[in-house]
Amino acid sequence: MGAGGDFAQAYVLAHEVGHHVQNQLGVSMAVQRRQRALPKKDANRLSVQAELQADCYAGVWAHHAHKQFQLLEPGDLEEGMNAAAKIGDDALMASAGRRAHPDSFTHGSSEQRQTWLYRGLETGDPQQCDTFKSNS
Repeated sequence: MGAGGDFAQAYVLAHEVGHHVQNQLGVSMAVQRRQRALPKKDANRLSVQAELQADCYAGVWAHHAHKQFQLLEPGDLEEGMNAAAKIGDDALMASAGRRAHPDSFTHGSSEQRQTWLYRGLETGDPQQCDTFKSNS
């Protein structure tokens, strides 16, 4: 997707681990349950919130991995931000030659994905990853 670098890969893997955390916490099941009772637009919004939370958890992981192992190198933050930008729904739609329709987003815009990854990275606090109470 044009987002190279070792940290870009680590971010994507950590995002998927973030989904595992959501499964363990019961977030995924709660989202799925709520989505079944909602119109598509609102169900998509819940999906975006879950995806952004996984991005934030990826940032939390990176924060602590760096704190403990000095994992991050110069340029890694830029690699992660670039990856987040490339996999935003708006960027994916644009690369497919389509106009962005926020109501159809299921993972969030590039800006949202960058914001939540950075929030986790900056704070290192999973409590700061409550995308369900945020308007971002």
